Amino acid sequence: MTKVSHIVLLAAVLSLLSCNAYSQKKKVRTWTCNAEKSFKHDVSSYTQGLFFYKGQLYETAGQYGESSLRKVDLATGKVMERINFPKKYFIEGSCVYKNRIYILSWRENTCFVYDADSFEKIGETRYEGEGWGITTDGRSLMMSDGTSTIRFRDPETFAEQKSISVTLNGKKVNYINELEYIRGEIWANVYTSDLILRIDPQSGKVSSVVNCTGLLPRELYRRDTDVLNGIAYDEKSGSIYLTGKNWPRLYKITLK
Repeated sequence: MTKVSHIVLLAAVLSLLSCNAYSQKKKVRTWTCNAEKSFKHDVSSYTQGLFFYKGQLYETAGQYGESSLRKVDLATGKVMERINFPKKYFIEGSCVYKNRIYILSWRENTCFVYDADSFEKIGETRYEGEGWGITTDGRSLMMSDGTSTIRFRDPETFAEQKSISVTLNGKKVNYINELEYIRGEIWANVYTSDLILRIDPQSGKVSSVVNCTGLLPRELYRRDTDVLNGIAYDEKSGSIYLTGKNWPRLYKITLK
């Protein structure tokens, strides 16, 4: 996965916010996130996917030889149950549809399917291209591949139904990564940045941007601390949680 400069990408997206703002009928809003509550997070987890199922937090972690699916205790950050993947797989995003967990791999063209209740593998399916993030609106699966494209797939067959391009003020935004469907919008991490895009799932247009700069305090950074990645929405409480790759903290956030 090719990295781009964090500063350059952040500046590029923020510049798109202002370039056409005055000519648009509907102005793109910018939010900042406020850490309402902090929880411990396994610092060894290279977070790729984050979601809730029946009030329980689940996470997928990446890297070759370190990839896993985890059931996590939110209050303590402890891993309650874990499935490790073979070294040849670099695990990426994940989501739950009904009682099935879908787990993408980066360049191995494989989506693994697990039973969310038993944690047993149900099967796997193939796809073309890279796998980055995945979420669901309860009807379709939505999958990113590191470009500006989000593909909608049939949960039963994994066949592509349609695709949208993510645009901000008319310009495509690449590096769309981890996804979460929240109250009718797709929330997406932009890889290597501290930005989250809130996207209209019909048009692909960005309706607002959440700037999470400074969410993890600088004093908590370590040598292996990586980028913001991981968005989870708990439907039961209506709360939103964020973390990052190799972060020591996970945050319940509000917007301002």
